[in-house]
Amino acid sequence: MDYTVLEKNILFSGIPAEELRDDLEAVPHHIQCYAKGETVFHLMEKADRVGIILEGRVQAQKPFPNGSQINVTVRNPGEMIGAAAVFSRNHTYPCDVISLEPVTIMMFRRKDILLLLQKNLRIMENFMTELATPAYMLQQRLELFSYSSIAQKAAFYLLIHARQSDSHVIRIPGSVSNWAMIMNVSRPSLHRELKKLEAAGILLYAPPNIEVLDPEALQDVLSR
Repeated sequence: MDYTVLEKNILFSGIPAEELRDDLEAVPHHIQCYAKGETVFHLMEKADRVGIILEGRVQAQKPFPNGSQINVTVRNPGEMIGAAAVFSRNHTYPCDVISLEPVTIMMFRRKDILLLLQKNLRIMENFMTELATPAYMLQQRLELFSYSSIAQKAAFYLLIHARQSDSHVIRIPGSVSNWAMIMNVSRPSLHRELKKLEAAGILLYAPPNIEVLDPEALQDVLSR
């Protein structure tokens, strides 16, 4: 394996390839590949594996008995999946995790990821940061769902990411279709609302980026 690739991974950030090779060779793990549409983790399955995405993207989906579904989050290369469930008291995965495209994942058993954390303090620090980030993002996502209109959802998303990046140019997460899935709305409806905001001079809609031209007007959208 080319360990220099893993240096860009969130969990292994700041760790030289040689040091990382020594740590990983001493800890059991395996590389798992999934085709598009395959289920990586099943809802309510026993949570005993933590995955690190090396290639591709996965989506956490929450199905309901009435047949409806909420697309919870999309995880990209370099991000972890399953960690919160593995270290929770319930020890079950709260969502289905589905591959959006062919994915390659480095898998660790619970006891093995703990061993890795014990071996390297920097990995432990990165792990804690990564584990806390989804909880913070979930709070934002709950606020996102509190808005009823698609324009409000888009405005909230853009404002939050503009503040986090300290930039008026926000990159669309993957594609407009993917962004629509994240917000649990249809792509045509999202596209239509973005074009309306562009016509009002509030933003410049130029996928894969959106530039916020009038942050105050975008903030006003939230109070409509």
